[in-house]
Amino acid sequence: MAKNSSIEWTKHTANLWHGCTKVHEGCDNCYAAALSKRWGNDVWGNDKPRKQIRSVWDDLLKYQKEADSKGEIHRVFVGSMMDIFEKPMPVIDHLGNHYEHTTGELRLRFFDNITNGMYPNLMFLLLTKRPSNINKYIPDAWKHCPPDNVMFGTSPVNQATANNLIAHLTEVNGKRFLSVEPQLDEITLLPWLQSNSIDWVIQGGESGPKKRLFNTDWARKLKTECQSTNTPYFFKQIDKVQQIPEDLMVREFIKLQDDTNSK
Repeated sequence: MAKNSSIEWTKHTANLWHGCTKVHEGCDNCYAAALSKRWGNDVWGNDKPRKQIRSVWDDLLKYQKEADSKGEIHRVFVGSMMDIFEKPMPVIDHLGNHYEHTTGELRLRFFDNITNGMYPNLMFLLLTKRPSNINKYIPDAWKHCPPDNVMFGTSPVNQATANNLIAHLTEVNGKRFLSVEPQLDEITLLPWLQSNSIDWVIQGGESGPKKRLFNTDWARKLKTECQSTNTPYFFKQIDKVQQIPEDLMVREFIKLQDDTNSK
């Protein structure tokens, strides 16, 4: 969990579990997989269990209380160490003991809490590399009347993944965003932006010792496309080492009710 997250486009992060499986080339240098290994957790891959994070429920209530006390809406990225729409997987505790439930039950509990109005001051950013699973796993009621405090997002890294992932994302009702990171090649988003299919675009390059090169012209292209369609645009980083050029220091947010920090 991360209160006041270092991820620039969110206030907090929340993870129901740790662990995932790599799905496309954007995952090759996954920071979450590297962190899990460093922490001694063998939770990456289709044949591995996921580690349950029991503190998440108390943390979410703390985030809600803080946001409510300030009269604000706080963004919560779900999740930095997991994929909320991964298929149900076995779950272990911090000692490696297996639970009887799967990640599917944890996800359902989380969605039920949102449906029951437990977090009215939290905007959940549900980011996935598996948008084809969203309609499989959200509550039936969300398919027709998605919660106001949920945004569904996916992470394309080149044109091929954009074409594939966004096609699935746009089948989901509700607010939608893209986290185009780590971007590995030039991308155009204009067809989806012009049709108002995407509400927010985040963009950034890769960081870390194995980072792949990012061309700032790719950023200028998406920035221009977002400006031409009045889509909020957020440029996160080149590689966390190079300074962001002044013309790319654009950090816009989708407007949230009672959120004075949004543009």
